[in-house]
Amino acid sequence: MRTKTNLAPIMADIEVEKKKPLSPNSIFHSLRIYRFILPYKWHFIVGMICLVISSGVVAVIPGGFGDLVNAAVPSKAAIDNITKEIRSDHPAADKLTTITRQIDKINPPDNPEKLKHIGLLLGLVLLVMAVLSFFRIYLFEYVGQKSMAAIRIALYERIITLPIQFFEENRVGNLTSRISADVSQLQDALTNQLAFFVRQLVLPIVCVPILLTVSVKLTLIILALLPILILSAVIFGRYIRKISRRAQDKLAESMTIVEETFHSTDIVKAYTNEAYETRRYSIINDSVAAIGMFAAKYRAAFVSFIIFSMFGAVVFIVYVGLNEVALHHIDIGHLIEFFLLTIFIGSSLAGLSESYTVIQKTIGASERINEILDEISEVSIADEALHTPVTGNIVFDQVAFSYPTRNDITIFSGLSFAVNSGEKVALVGPSGSGKSTIIKLLSGFYPFQNGDILIDGKSIKTYNLTALRKNIGMVPQEVILFGGSIRENIAYGKTTATDAEIIEAAKKANAWDFIDSFPEKLDTMVGERGLKLSGGQKQRVAIARAILRDPKILILDEATSALDSESEKLVKDALDKLMQGRTTFIIAHRLSTIRQADKILVINKGKIVEQGDHESLLNVHNGLYANLIKLQYEIE
Repeated sequence: MRTKTNLAPIMADIEVEKKKPLSPNSIFHSLRIYRFILPYKWHFIVGMICLVISSGVVAVIPGGFGDLVNAAVPSKAAIDNITKEIRSDHPAADKLTTITRQIDKINPPDNPEKLKHIGLLLGLVLLVMAVLSFFRIYLFEYVGQKSMAAIRIALYERIITLPIQFFEENRVGNLTSRISADVSQLQDALTNQLAFFVRQLVLPIVCVPILLTVSVKLTLIILALLPILILSAVIFGRYIRKISRRAQDKLAESMTIVEETFHSTDIVKAYTNEAYETRRYSIINDSVAAIGMFAAKYRAAFVSFIIFSMFGAVVFIVYVGLNEVALHHIDIGHLIEFFLLTIFIGSSLAGLSESYTVIQKTIGASERINEILDEISEVSIADEALHTPVTGNIVFDQVAFSYPTRNDITIFSGLSFAVNSGEKVALVGPSGSGKSTIIKLLSGFYPFQNGDILIDGKSIKTYNLTALRKNIGMVPQEVILFGGSIRENIAYGKTTATDAEIIEAAKKANAWDFIDSFPEKLDTMVGERGLKLSGGQKQRVAIARAILRDPKILILDEATSALDSESEKLVKDALDKLMQGRTTFIIAHRLSTIRQADKILVINKGKIVEQGDHESLLNVHNGLYANLIKLQYEIE
């Protein structure tokens, strides 16, 4: 049985946010998202013109209906004249003649023709409205779809170009939510809701002066309600914005759980934690629903207040208006015109509050999107074609480093070593000694605090990151393949590669034999994260990818540690071909991989405690390397 969701923490967060004033600066910062409309500004302007004109035309319709009624029903002036004539001091025969003459004035012979003309004009007005509405809807939808696509692309480009540190601090589900849920939240607000908001502002502005010409008394009653409704909309909109921001955050958390479990289904099933994950998702999902219901309660109360106020006003206006007709202060046609204009204004005010609420809700989404767009990218998409060839001479000179998220823990305090071009260097040491960190620093994943890293005598800081990384290839222990074809995964090393180049790389990686055995060959789909391939096959695809990239600096991170003997032999042979003529860093524990290195750096607690080749290090009495090798023999 589910436990009741505790809303106390949610309310606490909302109360904290309520204390933060919604300043014009924060609104302006959020509304910067509208800059994505600028490339389509003329479509938007024309659509807005159609909207304003059609809104103005709408105000003409009640007058047309009033004229139709007055053309068929005696007017107030005509009835007054009849009354005067009947009450005048004429003989009975003269009174009958007078009444007949007045009735002829009320219903002149051309009334049917007048009705027809007014009807045709109303039909023309409706046709104009229909045409304008078509272009308005199409143009706003065009702007909406184009600007949404631009936002998604900009958001994805910014995220993908941010440093590794950003991804360590933000969960994948949260980032996915920003591209999907937050951008979808903006869909209507950027175009349709903004357009409707303008329309609902224009209608009252156009209709109120017309109301004054019909009846000042009735118009003042309508205007008395406006401040109450507008003030209620503003207060409600602010509160809903806080709740909606909290709901978006909770939804992002729920998406994070979905992402994590779907990417780790084998672990979930291996530990039979389906029920646990379902409960975990249920708890966060219940929180999302609870916030939604909490917001719905206040939204329902507000809408109920609006309905009561508007319908109460309509009933009161009908009562006063019919009294005015009974007293001959207003024509029935003009009263109908007033009622129709009142309905238009009422629906506009109700829609205005809803549109205002929607726009307020999207401010939270735009803030979350702008937070990412304001992050500083470490690389630029425009640098894609940059390439600075290197020979592969590498020097670490007194490098000091701590991870940005763990500044209190020093990884390196003064790391120094040199690697010549074409050398194979093995990094050996206990877990957590800093082996992988050396690779991350060399790849420019993190900035170091002191010292320098030189490539071909130049500081790594002077290289463009994109150009630098084009010289580096990596074959990791856990190969990550994308869910496309084998061709796409190999070509990831060089996206412009031809099929001939891809096949040649696959042959060098000892991968072509198994690829050629598949019915679809290079077009074979590898499945999510390469699930349709074995570990050895995935490794060889990764090696083919690295061969195609043709890097000058190669990184092998435990590339054969999880393979069976047969696969290891094929992969090792492919790696031997790959390492030829390249500066290679090898992170490995297996003796067969380490002993072929030209130089072995033994690292412990962020310091190089031993270095040399395999034979020389084995002879170091009580040395760390010798002990690690001895331990490996004992385990095997």
